[in-house]
Amino acid sequence: MSAFSLKFGIPKGSLEEATISLFARSGWKISMRARNYFPEVDDPELATRLCRPQEMPRYVADGVLDAGLTGKDWIMENQADVQVVSDLIYSKVSNRQARWVLAVAGDSPYLRPEDLAGRRVATEITGLAQRYFASRNIPVKVEYSWGATEAKVVEGLADAIVEVTETESTIRAHGLRVIDEVLATNTQLIANPATWADPWKRRKIEQINLLLQGALRAGSLVGLKMNVRSSRLREVIDLLPSLNSPTISGLRDSDWHALEVVVSIEAVRDLVPLLVEAGAEGIIEYPLNKVI
Repeated sequence: MSAFSLKFGIPKGSLEEATISLFARSGWKISMRARNYFPEVDDPELATRLCRPQEMPRYVADGVLDAGLTGKDWIMENQADVQVVSDLIYSKVSNRQARWVLAVAGDSPYLRPEDLAGRRVATEITGLAQRYFASRNIPVKVEYSWGATEAKVVEGLADAIVEVTETESTIRAHGLRVIDEVLATNTQLIANPATWADPWKRRKIEQINLLLQGALRAGSLVGLKMNVRSSRLREVIDLLPSLNSPTISGLRDSDWHALEVVVSIEAVRDLVPLLVEAGAEGIIEYPLNKVI
Protein backbone atom coordinates (compact mmCIF):
# COMPACT_ATOMS: atom_id res chain seq x y z
CA MET A 1 0.00 0.00 0.00
CA SER A 2 1.34 3.40 -0.98
CA ALA A 3 2.07 5.99 1.72
CA PHE A 4 0.06 8.41 -0.45
CA SER A 5 -3.48 7.80 -1.63
CA LEU A 6 -6.01 9.85 -3.58
CA LYS A 7 -9.70 9.20 -2.84
CA PHE A 8 -11.37 9.43 -6.24
CA GLY A 9 -15.11 9.32 -7.01
CA ILE A 10 -16.40 7.31 -9.99
CA PRO A 11 -19.91 8.38 -11.10
CA LYS A 12 -22.46 5.65 -10.46
CA GLY A 13 -25.30 5.11 -12.91
CA SER A 14 -25.49 6.04 -16.58
CA LEU A 15 -21.86 7.19 -16.81
CA GLU A 16 -20.39 4.33 -14.76
CA GLU A 17 -19.58 1.95 -17.62
CA ALA A 18 -18.32 4.74 -19.91
CA THR A 19 -16.08 6.09 -17.12
CA ILE A 20 -14.53 2.69 -16.35
CA SER A 21 -13.91 2.18 -20.08
CA LEU A 22 -12.29 5.62 -20.33
CA PHE A 23 -10.00 4.83 -17.39
CA ALA A 24 -9.06 1.51 -19.03
CA ARG A 25 -7.99 3.34 -22.20
CA SER A 26 -6.09 5.79 -20.02
CA GLY A 27 -4.10 3.06 -18.28
CA TRP A 28 -6.09 2.19 -15.13
CA LYS A 29 -7.98 -1.09 -14.77
CA ILE A 30 -10.97 -0.64 -12.47
CA SER A 31 -12.67 -3.88 -11.41
CA MET A 32 -16.26 -3.86 -10.20
CA ARG A 33 -17.84 -6.31 -7.80
CA ALA A 34 -21.54 -6.89 -7.29
CA ARG A 35 -23.10 -4.58 -4.69
CA ASN A 36 -19.69 -3.10 -3.86
CA TYR A 37 -19.15 0.66 -3.73
CA PHE A 38 -15.36 0.29 -3.49
CA PRO A 39 -14.04 -0.80 -6.91
CA GLU A 40 -10.54 -2.24 -7.12
CA VAL A 41 -7.98 -0.35 -9.19
CA ASP A 42 -4.49 -1.43 -10.23
CA ASP A 43 -2.85 1.67 -8.75
CA PRO A 44 -1.81 1.70 -5.07
CA GLU A 45 -1.95 5.51 -5.11
CA LEU A 46 -5.63 5.55 -6.04
CA ALA A 47 -8.65 4.60 -3.90
CA THR A 48 -11.83 4.65 -5.98
CA ARG A 49 -15.37 5.05 -4.66
CA LEU A 50 -18.70 4.80 -6.48
CA CYS A 51 -20.86 7.86 -5.92
CA ARG A 52 -23.98 9.23 -7.59
CA PRO A 53 -23.13 12.28 -9.75
CA GLN A 54 -25.80 14.29 -7.93
CA GLU A 55 -23.93 13.83 -4.63
CA MET A 56 -20.35 13.96 -5.92
CA PRO A 57 -19.90 17.78 -5.65
CA ARG A 58 -20.96 17.77 -2.01
CA TYR A 59 -18.65 14.91 -1.03
CA VAL A 60 -15.72 16.51 -2.86
CA ALA A 61 -16.44 19.94 -1.38
CA ASP A 62 -16.62 18.43 2.14
CA GLY A 63 -13.34 16.51 1.68
CA VAL A 64 -14.94 13.06 1.92
CA LEU A 65 -13.47 12.56 -1.55
CA ASP A 66 -10.33 14.26 -2.86
CA ALA A 67 -11.55 14.40 -6.46
CA GLY A 68 -14.12 12.89 -8.79
CA LEU A 69 -16.11 13.09 -11.97
CA THR A 70 -19.55 14.67 -12.09
CA GLY A 71 -21.67 16.95 -14.24
CA LYS A 72 -21.36 20.71 -14.46
CA ASP A 73 -25.12 20.72 -13.80
CA TRP A 74 -24.74 19.02 -10.41
CA ILE A 75 -21.93 21.35 -9.38
CA MET A 76 -24.19 24.31 -10.11
CA GLU A 77 -27.23 22.65 -8.53
CA ASN A 78 -25.30 22.05 -5.29
CA GLN A 79 -23.51 25.42 -5.59
CA ALA A 80 -20.49 23.41 -4.45
CA ASP A 81 -17.16 24.99 -3.54
CA VAL A 82 -14.89 22.77 -5.65
CA GLN A 83 -11.91 23.22 -7.94
CA VAL A 84 -12.94 22.46 -11.54
CA VAL A 85 -9.86 20.88 -13.12
CA SER A 86 -11.11 20.24 -16.65
CA ASP A 87 -14.03 19.44 -18.95
CA LEU A 88 -14.40 15.86 -20.18
CA ILE A 89 -17.05 15.50 -22.85
CA TYR A 90 -18.16 11.87 -23.01
CA SER A 91 -21.34 9.91 -22.40
CA LYS A 92 -22.95 6.54 -22.94
CA VAL A 93 -24.88 7.84 -25.96
CA SER A 94 -23.22 10.28 -28.31
CA ASN A 95 -20.10 11.74 -26.67
CA ARG A 96 -21.39 15.25 -27.08
CA GLN A 97 -22.49 17.95 -24.70
CA ALA A 98 -25.80 17.34 -22.95
CA ARG A 99 -28.41 20.06 -22.36
CA TRP A 100 -31.06 20.72 -19.76
CA VAL A 101 -34.06 21.96 -21.71
CA LEU A 102 -37.48 23.39 -20.94
CA ALA A 103 -40.12 21.27 -22.67
CA VAL A 104 -43.90 21.34 -22.93
CA ALA A 105 -46.56 19.20 -24.58
CA GLY A 106 -46.42 19.38 -28.36
CA ASP A 107 -50.02 20.60 -28.59
CA SER A 108 -49.83 23.05 -25.68
CA PRO A 109 -50.26 26.82 -26.17
CA TYR A 110 -46.91 27.57 -24.46
CA LEU A 111 -44.37 28.95 -26.93
CA ARG A 112 -42.01 30.89 -24.62
CA PRO A 113 -40.83 30.46 -21.02
CA GLU A 114 -42.90 33.58 -20.13
CA ASP A 115 -46.06 31.72 -21.15
CA LEU A 116 -45.57 29.40 -18.16
CA ALA A 117 -46.15 32.12 -15.55
CA GLY A 118 -48.19 30.64 -12.71
CA ARG A 119 -47.74 27.11 -14.02
CA ARG A 120 -46.22 23.93 -12.56
CA VAL A 121 -42.76 22.74 -13.68
CA ALA A 122 -41.30 19.32 -12.77
CA THR A 123 -37.56 18.64 -12.71
CA GLU A 124 -34.71 16.94 -10.87
CA ILE A 125 -32.64 20.15 -10.77
CA THR A 126 -34.97 22.30 -8.70
CA GLY A 127 -32.31 24.81 -7.64
CA LEU A 128 -31.12 25.50 -11.17
CA ALA A 129 -34.66 25.66 -12.49
CA GLN A 130 -35.75 28.11 -9.79
CA ARG A 131 -32.77 30.37 -10.52
CA TYR A 132 -33.48 30.13 -14.27
CA PHE A 133 -37.09 31.33 -13.88
CA ALA A 134 -36.19 33.90 -11.21
CA SER A 135 -33.59 35.47 -13.52
CA ARG A 136 -36.40 36.02 -16.03
CA ASN A 137 -38.93 37.21 -13.42
CA ILE A 138 -41.27 34.35 -14.34
CA PRO A 139 -43.31 33.12 -11.34
CA VAL A 140 -43.71 29.33 -11.56
CA LYS A 141 -44.05 26.46 -9.10
CA VAL A 142 -40.98 24.20 -9.44
CA GLU A 143 -41.50 20.68 -8.10
CA TYR A 144 -38.96 17.90 -7.64
CA SER A 145 -39.40 14.93 -9.96
CA TRP A 146 -38.39 11.52 -8.63
CA GLY A 147 -38.14 10.03 -12.12
CA ALA A 148 -40.03 9.51 -15.38
CA THR A 149 -40.01 13.28 -15.72
CA GLU A 150 -41.10 13.30 -19.37
CA ALA A 151 -44.32 11.51 -18.38
CA LYS A 152 -45.31 14.23 -15.92
CA VAL A 153 -46.65 16.47 -18.71
CA VAL A 154 -48.33 13.58 -20.50
CA GLU A 155 -50.08 12.53 -17.29
CA GLY A 156 -51.17 16.10 -16.51
CA LEU A 157 -49.03 16.32 -13.38
CA ALA A 158 -47.04 19.29 -14.70
CA ASP A 159 -47.37 21.94 -17.39
CA ALA A 160 -43.67 21.76 -18.32
CA ILE A 161 -40.47 19.97 -17.41
CA VAL A 162 -36.79 20.80 -17.24
CA GLU A 163 -34.97 17.66 -18.34
CA VAL A 164 -31.54 16.63 -19.58
CA THR A 165 -31.08 15.40 -23.14
CA GLU A 166 -28.42 14.77 -25.76
CA THR A 167 -30.48 13.94 -28.82
CA GLU A 168 -34.02 14.98 -27.75
CA SER A 169 -35.23 11.55 -28.93
CA THR A 170 -36.87 10.64 -25.58
CA ILE A 171 -38.48 14.06 -25.33
CA ARG A 172 -39.94 13.78 -28.83
CA ALA A 173 -41.05 10.19 -28.15
CA HIS A 174 -43.25 11.52 -25.33
CA GLY A 175 -44.80 14.09 -27.65
CA LEU A 176 -43.01 17.01 -26.02
CA ARG A 177 -41.58 20.16 -27.58
CA VAL A 178 -38.50 22.09 -26.44
CA ILE A 179 -39.07 25.82 -25.98
CA ASP A 180 -35.75 26.86 -24.39
CA GLU A 181 -32.33 25.67 -23.25
CA VAL A 182 -31.69 26.05 -19.52
CA LEU A 183 -28.08 24.83 -19.35
CA ALA A 184 -25.45 23.10 -21.47
CA THR A 185 -23.56 20.59 -19.34
CA ASN A 186 -20.80 18.00 -19.52
CA THR A 187 -18.73 15.83 -17.23
CA GLN A 188 -16.09 17.70 -15.23
CA LEU A 189 -13.10 16.57 -13.20
CA ILE A 190 -13.34 18.31 -9.84
CA ALA A 191 -11.14 18.45 -6.75
CA ASN A 192 -11.45 19.57 -3.16
CA PRO A 193 -9.71 22.99 -2.84
CA ALA A 194 -7.48 21.76 0.01
CA THR A 195 -6.61 18.67 -2.02
CA TRP A 196 -5.72 20.86 -5.00
CA ALA A 197 -3.33 22.83 -2.77
CA ASP A 198 -1.49 19.64 -1.76
CA PRO A 199 1.49 19.21 -4.16
CA TRP A 200 1.41 15.39 -4.29
CA LYS A 201 -2.37 15.12 -4.70
CA ARG A 202 -2.47 17.89 -7.28
CA ARG A 203 0.22 16.14 -9.32
CA LYS A 204 -1.76 12.88 -9.16
CA ILE A 205 -4.96 14.61 -10.28
CA GLU A 206 -3.08 16.30 -13.13
CA GLN A 207 -1.70 12.90 -14.19
CA ILE A 208 -5.24 11.47 -14.29
CA ASN A 209 -6.53 14.48 -16.22
CA LEU A 210 -3.71 14.33 -18.77
CA LEU A 211 -4.32 10.67 -19.57
CA LEU A 212 -8.12 10.91 -19.55
CA GLN A 213 -7.94 13.81 -21.99
CA GLY A 214 -5.50 11.84 -24.13
CA ALA A 215 -7.86 8.85 -24.24
CA LEU A 216 -10.82 11.04 -25.17
CA ARG A 217 -8.86 12.73 -27.92
CA ALA A 218 -7.73 9.37 -29.30
CA GLY A 219 -11.33 8.19 -29.54
CA SER A 220 -11.90 10.31 -32.64
CA LEU A 221 -8.55 9.55 -34.29
CA VAL A 222 -6.75 6.66 -36.00
CA GLY A 223 -3.23 6.10 -37.22
CA LEU A 224 -2.37 5.39 -40.85
CA LYS A 225 0.78 3.77 -42.18
CA MET A 226 1.65 3.44 -45.85
CA ASN A 227 4.48 3.04 -48.35
CA VAL A 228 5.06 5.54 -51.17
CA ARG A 229 7.53 5.78 -54.05
CA SER A 230 9.81 8.81 -53.94
CA SER A 231 8.34 10.10 -57.18
CA ARG A 232 4.83 10.19 -55.66
CA LEU A 233 5.81 11.35 -52.16
CA ARG A 234 4.83 15.01 -52.48
CA GLU A 235 1.48 14.11 -54.06
CA VAL A 236 0.61 11.86 -51.11
CA ILE A 237 1.87 14.28 -48.45
CA ASP A 238 -0.33 17.03 -49.84
CA LEU A 239 -3.39 14.86 -49.12
CA LEU A 240 -2.57 14.15 -45.49
CA PRO A 241 -4.28 16.10 -42.71
CA SER A 242 -2.21 15.65 -39.56
CA LEU A 243 -1.75 16.79 -35.98
CA ASN A 244 1.76 17.64 -37.07
CA SER A 245 3.81 16.86 -40.17
CA PRO A 246 3.66 13.16 -41.11
CA THR A 247 6.51 10.91 -40.03
CA ILE A 248 8.59 9.92 -43.05
CA SER A 249 11.35 7.31 -43.04
CA GLY A 250 13.38 5.72 -45.77
CA LEU A 251 13.06 2.03 -46.61
CA ARG A 252 15.79 -0.41 -47.59
CA ASP A 253 14.84 0.23 -51.19
CA SER A 254 15.85 3.89 -51.52
CA ASP A 255 13.09 4.46 -54.05
CA TRP A 256 10.44 3.96 -51.35
CA HIS A 257 9.43 5.78 -48.17
CA ALA A 258 7.24 4.81 -45.21
CA LEU A 259 4.73 7.41 -44.00
CA GLU A 260 2.85 7.47 -40.71
CA VAL A 261 0.16 9.97 -39.79
CA VAL A 262 -2.74 10.52 -37.34
CA VAL A 263 -6.09 11.55 -38.85
CA SER A 264 -9.72 11.82 -37.77
CA ILE A 265 -11.86 8.70 -38.10
CA GLU A 266 -14.37 10.61 -40.22
CA ALA A 267 -11.70 11.51 -42.77
CA VAL A 268 -10.48 7.95 -43.40
CA ARG A 269 -13.24 6.72 -45.71
CA ASP A 270 -12.70 9.60 -48.13
CA LEU A 271 -8.94 9.85 -47.65
CA VAL A 272 -7.86 6.24 -48.29
CA PRO A 273 -9.16 6.04 -51.91
CA LEU A 274 -7.40 9.34 -52.67
CA LEU A 275 -4.16 8.03 -51.18
CA VAL A 276 -4.37 4.91 -53.34
CA GLU A 277 -4.94 7.06 -56.43
CA ALA A 278 -1.92 9.19 -55.46
CA GLY A 279 0.33 6.10 -55.28
CA ALA A 280 0.23 4.98 -51.62
CA GLU A 281 0.47 1.22 -51.06
CA GLY A 282 0.24 -1.14 -48.10
CA ILE A 283 -2.05 1.22 -46.18
CA ILE A 284 -2.65 0.11 -42.59
CA GLU A 285 -5.20 1.70 -40.27
CA TYR A 286 -4.83 1.17 -36.50
CA PRO A 287 -6.69 2.42 -33.41
CA LEU A 288 -5.14 4.72 -30.79
CA ASN A 289 -5.45 4.51 -27.00
CA LYS A 290 -4.18 7.98 -26.16
CA VAL A 291 -3.07 11.10 -27.99
CA ILE A 292 -1.23 13.54 -25.72
